[in-house]
Amino acid sequence: MQTDKQPFGDRIKSALSVPMMLEGASFWQLLAGLALIIAIFIADTVTDLEIAAAVFYVAVVLLAVRLLQPKAVIATALLCVLMTIVSYFLTLSGSPESGVVNGFISVAAIAVTTWLALQIRNAQQAAEEARKQMAQMARVMTLGELTASIAHEVNQPLAAVTTSAAACTRWLATEPPNIEKARQAAERISKDATRAAEVVGRVRALVQRQPAAREDIRMNNLILDVLALVRGDLERWRVSIRLDLDEALPVIQGDRIEIEQVLLNLFSNAVEAVRDSKRVEPREIMILSRGEPDGSVRVAVSDTGEGVPAERLKTMFDAFYTTKSGGIGIGLAISRSIIEAHQGAIRAYPRHPHGLVVEFTLNGSGTKA
Repeated sequence: MQTDKQPFGDRIKSALSVPMMLEGASFWQLLAGLALIIAIFIADTVTDLEIAAAVFYVAVVLLAVRLLQPKAVIATALLCVLMTIVSYFLTLSGSPESGVVNGFISVAAIAVTTWLALQIRNAQQAAEEARKQMAQMARVMTLGELTASIAHEVNQPLAAVTTSAAACTRWLATEPPNIEKARQAAERISKDATRAAEVVGRVRALVQRQPAAREDIRMNNLILDVLALVRGDLERWRVSIRLDLDEALPVIQGDRIEIEQVLLNLFSNAVEAVRDSKRVEPREIMILSRGEPDGSVRVAVSDTGEGVPAERLKTMFDAFYTTKSGGIGIGLAISRSIIEAHQGAIRAYPRHPHGLVVEFTLNGSGTKA
């Protein structure tokens, strides 16, 4: 016998829902809003007409903007206006003239608050859409700079596929055919082809513009995936990698593609810093991940390059700040906006005796990776 495990509040919300009106609002939040409307209505009715208690309906409107879609916000505002008018006729004490003036004031406050709140909400949505477009442009530009590295990462498994295919053919051509050796060669072909497909898939996912999707992210796996995209540049410029990854990291909730973009930008910057350094040794990048006592995840990327002057550390995350010849300076700015959109923080500080450390922190979801 099957049982309905849908929560009680969700069942009522489903039964009473208005199509296209709810936006992330739980049943209990809607119930709280309704209770607030009733409380303000009662207070407005039992107090004198000289007291403009209906002005407090603006709190209901502000709550509705956070929980409901625009049409539902407007409907809520109209309900508050209606309750203000009804309350005026039900109030028995006070001057009617004062009641009319206070009523107009309350209705005006509700209308203006509704209009301003919806305008602010639209502006925030437009800013978020612009941020996503800029982030996509930055991803494409970063991947363009890594073309040689990505080509190297794809060519390696493809060359291995060619070698294994030739070996498989030779083993099958012997008398008698060496089936076991041929099978092993075929397995290598499959493995290397899958590896090449994974690289292409990661690049395609970064370039494509997809709707934001929050999901469970295991940060260490993400770090290793993104490292694969810059491995060619690491080998080309003889830069070594030192990993110090916490195996007990909490899982985080976030947009995988956007976090990959942050890591790709930090790794690319670190490689370029070491490449352009005048020092011969060490040529190294260190990547550290740690679970913090508050359940957050910290990732630090440090390099042995020339570093950044102390007076420029505060401005390096500003838009259009760059030390690269021909750079436009949006990579770190977009990285900061992505981290902050995930309720995280990012900062940079000097690495001693030389170099730079850039680290960011994201809240964990409470489960272990």
